[in-house]
Amino acid sequence: MTINWQEEINNRKDDLINDLFTLLSVNSVRDDSKASADAPVGPGPKEALETFLKIAERDGFTTKNVDNLAGHAEFGTGDETLGVLAHVDVVPVDDKWDTDPFKPEIINDRIYARGASDDKGPLMAAYYGLKVIKELGLPVEKRVRFIVGTDEESEWQGVTRYFEVEDEPDFGFSPDADFPIINGEKGMYSAKLVFDRRSEKLLSFESGLRENMVPGEAHAVVSGLTSDVNQIVADFQAANPDITIIVSPEADATAFTVEGKGVHAMNPSVGFNAATYLAKLLLQLDEELAQDDLLKFLGDLLHLDFNGEKLGIAHEDEIMGKVTVNPGLVGEEDGKLYTVLNIRVPRGKDYSEIDATFAGHGETYHYSFVDGTKTNKVPHYVPADDPLVQTLLAVYEKQTGEKGQERSIGGGTYGRLLKRGVAFGALFPDSVDTMHQANEFFAVRDLMKSAAIYAEAIYELIKPENA
Repeated sequence: MTINWQEEINNRKDDLINDLFTLLSVNSVRDDSKASADAPVGPGPKEALETFLKIAERDGFTTKNVDNLAGHAEFGTGDETLGVLAHVDVVPVDDKWDTDPFKPEIINDRIYARGASDDKGPLMAAYYGLKVIKELGLPVEKRVRFIVGTDEESEWQGVTRYFEVEDEPDFGFSPDADFPIINGEKGMYSAKLVFDRRSEKLLSFESGLRENMVPGEAHAVVSGLTSDVNQIVADFQAANPDITIIVSPEADATAFTVEGKGVHAMNPSVGFNAATYLAKLLLQLDEELAQDDLLKFLGDLLHLDFNGEKLGIAHEDEIMGKVTVNPGLVGEEDGKLYTVLNIRVPRGKDYSEIDATFAGHGETYHYSFVDGTKTNKVPHYVPADDPLVQTLLAVYEKQTGEKGQERSIGGGTYGRLLKRGVAFGALFPDSVDTMHQANEFFAVRDLMKSAAIYAEAIYELIKPENA
């Protein structure tokens, strides 16, 4: 039996886009200020989970909601279970959008909305791949669990709870990264550094929305400046044309804003970290500011050093690549300033070594170190010769005509939750990656193309041996 998977998906195009728009219209940013026993990570993620499960129930799948934190749609029977793991939560938005991030629009064949590419678009593409298999009545010998979490962009509380009460699938993939495949993921290490205030002139400094995003804006208020601020700012701006500096006089103080470029923290070198640029600027404005430990740490150790060379944590693995470092958050609590670093760690770097390095810097820069043990994750790798990897690559090559090969990333997906778990799509090598950025989009072409790949891939993994 020959199945034209792309044709089957194309026949369902309107339904696919309508269901995706329904899910994209839910503002599912985690909001702990509105969390409750009924909505543990806020009402938005809960609503998005319920929305997906209602779509699956409509289509005849068996569903389960685990404490409004995670859930699944189930299909098929068998002794083995394939897991498809996706998430409905999204990262926060800023004011840089040209459209309403929660009113999806198609412009020039691109679906613009927060979550379009991370991860609601890929989620719905993979779901429709499974839906096609069900609607065609194809024979299967394994069970499929389409598992959806609600806080992948933060602590993974949802899937953690899910696997406390549900069995782990035997193998699977997450549609939350790139084609042809991601079978290696760096570890993720989080460090919060709380600094003693060393300068009375630095009244405030804040930047960032989440630690796993490169900050696109940074703001500071400084008092008592005696230097020629305008000239220093002009020189700094001329030397750094990729950012924008705004200076606003206030009563007895001066406010500074730096606009950079926010991107995903897994590849910080392609963004412009507004926090480190602002710190570097402030260090030049005043002798007292030049002695501030937070500013020195951000400006001297972290600015434009994306691989931890100056920190002393640099490391490279031949498959996974280099350590990357992103100061994703800067703020104030209890009268002290802090920064949170999001570090992606390849195989071969012991976290205890990083702990010791931060402890040592703390003596120099006068901060207390709070490690991120709660959210730290070790590197994950599924060998390239694993049958799961080989099957997925074969489907990709068949449908695209392009050679597939193994690859590792700095991002973290639900694929790492399974011993034999990988990430598979949905961005293609020629796709524009706008994850975690303003004006995020997912091309309609990529949506349809990836859904066909998912349909065939899922079937190849669950079909009877003689089919």
